[in-house]
Amino acid sequence: MEYRELIYDWNAAGPSFDWAGARVDLNDETLRDGLQCPSVKDPTMDQKIRLLHLMADLGIASLDIGLPGAGPRVREQVLALAREIVSAKLRISPNCAARTVIADVEPVVEISQQVGIAIEAATFIGSSPIRQYAEDWTLDKMLETSEKAVTFAVKHGLPVMFVTEDTTRARPDTLQALYGHAISWGARRVCLADTVGHATPDGVRRLVRFVKDEIIRPSGEDVKLDWHGHRDRGMGVINCLAAIEAGADRVHATALGVGERVGNAEMDLLIVNLHLLGAYQGDLTKLPEYCRLASEAVGRPIAVDYPVMGADAFRTGTGVHAAAIVKARHKGDDWLADRVYSSIPAGELGMKQRIEISPVSGLSNVKFWLAAHGYDAANERYAKVLFDAAKSTDRVLTDEECHTLLAGAGA
Repeated sequence: MEYRELIYDWNAAGPSFDWAGARVDLNDETLRDGLQCPSVKDPTMDQKIRLLHLMADLGIASLDIGLPGAGPRVREQVLALAREIVSAKLRISPNCAARTVIADVEPVVEISQQVGIAIEAATFIGSSPIRQYAEDWTLDKMLETSEKAVTFAVKHGLPVMFVTEDTTRARPDTLQALYGHAISWGARRVCLADTVGHATPDGVRRLVRFVKDEIIRPSGEDVKLDWHGHRDRGMGVINCLAAIEAGADRVHATALGVGERVGNAEMDLLIVNLHLLGAYQGDLTKLPEYCRLASEAVGRPIAVDYPVMGADAFRTGTGVHAAAIVKARHKGDDWLADRVYSSIPAGELGMKQRIEISPVSGLSNVKFWLAAHGYDAANERYAKVLFDAAKSTDRVLTDEECHTLLAGAGA
């Protein structure tokens, strides 16, 4: 039987976006925006460099290596990361965040010249009425400060991405003024930022199309569009997908979604979804290491029920589920076993399905465990010992407990 006949895919059952033909780049914000999370620690330089290599291995096109205008310590770290990209010949492009002030752009210029690599200046300024009111900004003042920063960067040979913070709550005329002028000053990439996680997928599509149709296209310039989203409403990844559908050229995310408040779109989940949709062709087996290292580096444990990378993602103690997986394996078909009770194939990530023994287990769980640990799965006495123990406990039995029980039964 053809594998495709075993799964009816409602996701692709009608007219839809051509994901297989999608061409979108990924920008990793873990080492800058991700570290703004109030509950994480700053990774060591060794950890940052290893993460940098893993990003390149995953085919991530670019990353934010920091905001060097924040002070000498950050500047030295940014310099070290830029040098690593050059010396290791990594296929990943750096960018640096900078407020729209010359003092923030200057260190980006200096580092770029020192290491001999183009570093994109991600110059940012708030754009929403609520931010303007809080800051006592006028549009004229915003344009004046933005022009100085952008033209300074362009004059010194830096590619410029002009970022408007809180874009998803900004007025159309304000965006036309800010982006339109930024393009005329030489910015060749604009970034729409959902800074407080306000947007819904419909809002993302409207905004992306507005900027492309009403600002970029009339400019006559070759300007790329980025999407940068947070997940305050839990829509980080789905909003990235909506932005891609609407025509975004690059989307931003962080490892495990770390970032300000509750975080950014999750890079790992974004990659998995793009893979399943046919839009990502990279090496998924690097993803678990990327997530484990990020978790260790920032001091943020991965929740057991975190999608894909959580300890329970490919683990079951339920009898019905285990029975289906076991039957699939008995057919000698790893493809089938990986998908019969999972939408995400563990094997493609270098991971495996795990079957445990718990109060909701059946004999399939017990026999699978026995066989997997070198016991005779047909031994009814062994099976009964473990099955009875499972039904009298309130949690999953550990491997050590199972071995002890079997030793007591004469195994």
